[in-house]
Amino acid sequence: MKRIVWRCLAASSMLLVTLAQAETRPQYGGTLHVAMRAAPMTLDPADRSEESFGGRSITALLFDTLVVMDDSGRAQPALAETWQASRGNQRWEFRLRQGVKFADGTPLTANIMAASLRAANPAWNVSSSGSSVIIELEVADPELPAEVALPRNAIAKKNAGDVIGTGPFYVIGWQAGKKLTLAANEEYWRGRAFLDDIEIEMGRNVRDQMTAFELRKADLIEVAPEQTHRFVQEGRGLTSSARIELLALVFSRDASSAQEKALRQALALSVERGSIRSVLLQGAGEPTGSLLPTWISGYGFVLPAATDLQKAKQLRAEARTVPNWTIGYDGNDPLLRLIAERVALNAKDAGLSLQPSSGSTTDLRVVRMAIASGNPWVAMNDLLGQIGMPAPKDKSGSMEELYTSEQAAVASGRVIPLFHLPQSYLSASDLKDWKVQADGSWDLTRAWLENSKP
Repeated sequence: MKRIVWRCLAASSMLLVTLAQAETRPQYGGTLHVAMRAAPMTLDPADRSEESFGGRSITALLFDTLVVMDDSGRAQPALAETWQASRGNQRWEFRLRQGVKFADGTPLTANIMAASLRAANPAWNVSSSGSSVIIELEVADPELPAEVALPRNAIAKKNAGDVIGTGPFYVIGWQAGKKLTLAANEEYWRGRAFLDDIEIEMGRNVRDQMTAFELRKADLIEVAPEQTHRFVQEGRGLTSSARIELLALVFSRDASSAQEKALRQALALSVERGSIRSVLLQGAGEPTGSLLPTWISGYGFVLPAATDLQKAKQLRAEARTVPNWTIGYDGNDPLLRLIAERVALNAKDAGLSLQPSSGSTTDLRVVRMAIASGNPWVAMNDLLGQIGMPAPKDKSGSMEELYTSEQAAVASGRVIPLFHLPQSYLSASDLKDWKVQADGSWDLTRAWLENSKP
């Protein structure tokens, strides 16, 4: 009798374990609802006017790049299986992965890949040879694999106004700047996604996103930096990236004299980053005097970010004339308005005059800049481009040269770094196995909805 009872108990235990495993096993089906602030007017990855974290996320759902960067910053195969450099890193050959198709069933070819890369990079000499794409550069670039891994270099095929990719999803509904509906690509070369559909509402501010989330009309939303502490304390499903966004003051032009450069230095020294972080950012982010975060460059902490009001006043006193600057901000971003106002108050303590304005033409602006890559050289060159400064001509790849370039950019007075911020997202409890990529975008390729209905 005892033996029979134990056998029954054992069978019951195995059944419970099997049922528990079945409940946690990824399930196919369901529609994921997402909301974002970005309101892209095009899905073309080569259109740089649409660069944002939301745009990066959409690109990753629809398109693939030749290579991808892993969490350690190393290039890994994607649409290109192998690659090699020659002529001192001026000529690169990428060999195409076989059997990949676009969402419309068209086979991926080297000719299509070359045409896509030429459209995104007019300065590159891109050609195809058999099953390979060849990129020839005027200047040696040892970091080219990291460059082609950027979202803007994703491979796209244009057909009658449509932009088609090889990614895990394809477009079934598109209202530019408003709503995007995607369906799973059944023939995706990496395997079909678990989700059936994704509906993305665009142009939604963080308040509207939170309302939709609380009403269960959104499963995944963005969280403003100053709100992250609240959700951490509440134990909500908050997921954050590394510090991948630079918040900075950017002047509209270079300093025209040594005196003007000194006054910009006075402004940099007057900003109380610590109090702004404590009050306005509610402890989020990291005060910085560098363009690149330390986790990318390894030396960010060396560039000073401390307030020195006495030195700022001294530089102000040495100036013969002091301009009345206007400081601009995005009128749709309440945080940037508050920071602009606080910077103006700090500047006043140093004897400088800043007038906050939401207008488009100002002397300087408080801006958010998405850091393009975990590769330091690619990230630095992209940031300099966003600021309006030329990239260094020599790319030897040494960290000493990188530091010298960044130090020169900050010393020029064109940009005053303030904070490095992560990208944070709130997800519903039934959204499983999604993650935030190193570039701040979300990865939904293996995500699934618990108890979804196929």
